[in-house]
Amino acid sequence: MQPLPSTVEHMEAFEQFVAVALREEGFVVSEAVKFPVARQVRKDRIEVQTHGYEVDLVGARADRLVLATVKSFFGSRGVQESDVTGTGGNAGLYRLLNDPVIRNGVVKCAANLYRYTEEQVFLRLYVGKFLRHKDGTDDREAITRWCETTKAGGGVIEVFGVDDVVAKARLVAVRKSYINDPVIVAMKVLAAAGVLDLRETPLS
Repeated sequence: MQPLPSTVEHMEAFEQFVAVALREEGFVVSEAVKFPVARQVRKDRIEVQTHGYEVDLVGARADRLVLATVKSFFGSRGVQESDVTGTGGNAGLYRLLNDPVIRNGVVKCAANLYRYTEEQVFLRLYVGKFLRHKDGTDDREAITRWCETTKAGGGVIEVFGVDDVVAKARLVAVRKSYINDPVIVAMKVLAAAGVLDLRETPLS
């Protein structure tokens, strides 16, 4: 079973940060890829349709394949627990995570395509901004708890916040070697201008 063609769009800005973080872990990273998954669409009679479900970033290295869902949401309320878990109004944005038929189908297809075992395939959720509440808490802990109980490929769904991504990007940007990457160059430019100290402790 072959995947649908990769999207021709360039990575979104936050996806570029995530790509840097994945490369720092030793992954070769590709832009969005659609994987075909067949599912029954009617309950009154057997009717199966195949749709392509998009994975924002795919990271590959010798020991594992990572399928990453990336949501920045910097200009909105943030990523909500109900949507990620499948009960909210925007649950469809996270079908790769909360729909077991799609989740398992994409894992199987990706494993077959890239020649990994299903146990070597892992799903990740990268979030720029979690929904924040008036009491100062946000939905990160609740989302992480749910993901830690949701099996996908070789393990549970892994959750990463902007602090995790920035920490990896800093490790790359602080090095003296030049890397022609817009994220790293932007960080080095800000550091050179004196508005960013790459030696500071990353966000917590």
